Amino acid sequence: MQTYQCFRVERADSVATVYLSNDKKRNAMGPAFWTELPQVFAELDADASVRAIVLAADGPVWTAGLDLVAMMPQLQASEAGRIPQQKHLHALIRRLQDAITSVERTRQPVIAAIHGKCIGGGLDLITACDIRLASSDAIFSVREVRIAIVADVGTLQRLPRIIGEGHARELAYTGEDFSAEHAQRIGLVNSVHKDREAVIAAAQALAARIAKNSPLAVQGTKTILNESRDRSVADGLNYVALYNTGFLMSDDLAEAVTAFMEKREPSFKGS
Repeated sequence: MQTYQCFRVERADSVATVYLSNDKKRNAMGPAFWTELPQVFAELDADASVRAIVLAADGPVWTAGLDLVAMMPQLQASEAGRIPQQKHLHALIRRLQDAITSVERTRQPVIAAIHGKCIGGGLDLITACDIRLASSDAIFSVREVRIAIVADVGTLQRLPRIIGEGHARELAYTGEDFSAEHAQRIGLVNSVHKDREAVIAAAQALAARIAKNSPLAVQGTKTILNESRDRSVADGLNYVALYNTGFLMSDDLAEAVTAFMEKREPSFKGS
């Protein structure tokens, strides 16, 4: 496993826990973060032994969001002029977007275990996860309007699909902080837990339950949910029919039937 500046990875059986580990800077998202995030998730995506992923953080703050000071040099184009600057900014924004999307496109389900403050770019990151859990002290904010920026790395695209247009627009227009209780009430998080240790434990337990199932089926289900979200019902049904045509007759399915007949727990191999 590669060593990273901003992340550390722990493994237990089929579950990997990824920690934002730059807590001396409140896990702010600086240049190394944006480079390493897709590398971490590409490595886990390629690891067949990993069946579910938990995304957590070290320190008292989950993330303070974009590290504007550290990112400022990257915002400036090397060539003078309005057009070169615009081209440079467009390429940079697309790179940051792709880094966040690397979490969403990872084959394994990703569960965010959030504690403390999760600000600005933190919302971009957790909305790219499959499931979100929070500690009771978690504070969230779509902060960008308060610093004269339009959120551009995924929150405005993903958040309305999670919590609905009305809630998403209120949070994005005001930039106000909101609590874990409010986040649960509007559907951003599934459950709220006592503290950091409790929410990480809950996320890891959920990941372990997911990991017991056929990885082919779980990963296929994630693929279909993601694809169907952007399609009509008819197109989504056609897509899943084609998908299962290729993957339905697996060894895992045979094992599920055999285990049922033998009245035992199945042992899935992902083949």
